[in-house]
Amino acid sequence: MPNGLIVLLLSLLLGLQPVTTDLYLPALPVLRGELSASMAQTQLTLSALLLSFGASQLVWGPLSDRFGRRPVLLVGLSTYVLASLASTVAPDIGWLIVWRTVQGAAMGAAVMCARAIVRDLYQPLQGARVMSQGLSGLGVIACLSAPAGGLLTDALGWRYALLALGIFAAASLALVIWRFTETVPQKNANALRWASLWTTWRHIAAHRTFLAFSALSACSYAGLFTFLAASSFVFIGVLGLSKTLYGAVMAYNSVAYIVGTFVCRALLARWGVRRAVALAAGLTLSGGTLMAGLSLTGWVSVAAIMVPQTLFMVGHGIHQPCGQSGAVGPFPQAAGAASALNGFIMMVFAFAMGQWLGNHMDGTVLPLTLGVWFWSTLIALSAWTLVQRHG
Repeated sequence: MPNGLIVLLLSLLLGLQPVTTDLYLPALPVLRGELSASMAQTQLTLSALLLSFGASQLVWGPLSDRFGRRPVLLVGLSTYVLASLASTVAPDIGWLIVWRTVQGAAMGAAVMCARAIVRDLYQPLQGARVMSQGLSGLGVIACLSAPAGGLLTDALGWRYALLALGIFAAASLALVIWRFTETVPQKNANALRWASLWTTWRHIAAHRTFLAFSALSACSYAGLFTFLAASSFVFIGVLGLSKTLYGAVMAYNSVAYIVGTFVCRALLARWGVRRAVALAAGLTLSGGTLMAGLSLTGWVSVAAIMVPQTLFMVGHGIHQPCGQSGAVGPFPQAAGAASALNGFIMMVFAFAMGQWLGNHMDGTVLPLTLGVWFWSTLIALSAWTLVQRHG
């Protein structure tokens, strides 16, 4: 496959994740009212999706090592489309949670395969560069998702915002059917044998490089998820923005992330992974600390959140490609399993934060700002200690 096609496929497969979360965010306050759901139930439509997304990768990873990336992508994307259609007509919050959980499990196939494809085709340093290109595409998709979700929710209702997810997945499925060529160099006949699988997972989980980069990527994603899960309630409910303006704020957030992925490629070319991650951690911690400090001293506004968030998102655009490719790098023969375990760890962190937010959203900005600060601190610690020693 040409390099441009690979980057496009990565962008779509990785972009399914922000489409599934970001496009849906402006609809959360509306569907909460229409379905008479509690705050905890509403948050569960996100956090349950992410938990199933993480757990499913432990299944998809070995399956893709055994049978290849293509069949896993075909099954996963087809299931996602069906779950999207079902969630569109969900009669109550319970069924919506069920179908969002199925959606998350299907999404795991796309994102896990994308990370594994990078390791199939590239060595770790080049893989980080290609991953950053794919994540630039993800940033563009995320940039469009929240505004599109706001417009769809305002014009047609929250169900049409959910329908848009299925349309995006169907387009991605069509491209996989049409152009994707299998990338697994040699399928692993033992990948699904329990003894072999357990040995592989144990080897991956004990590898210090994997642990270092997984800690970085998991903390970075948990910080982003804190912002995503709380943002609609803070910007719309507390700060009084319309859904359209909220979509514009989220688009700006994605632009900052795109800038980070370009900065990532420049830093990698000049200084390599460890130095790039260390420099990005300085941005991340500065952003989280400033955000928390402003909110604790009573400076509550869109600017008081988004200026520090800009620093966090530029750092996130560096940490994610380095973290995801770095975690999978040591395992060329088990890229699917390593990608799956890395993804599972990331989603466990996000699920735990989602549950905490569901019980602590108190009508102020503090759960968001202090949550981002908490994860910023852990990101910096991971980048300055674990990655420097074992990356």
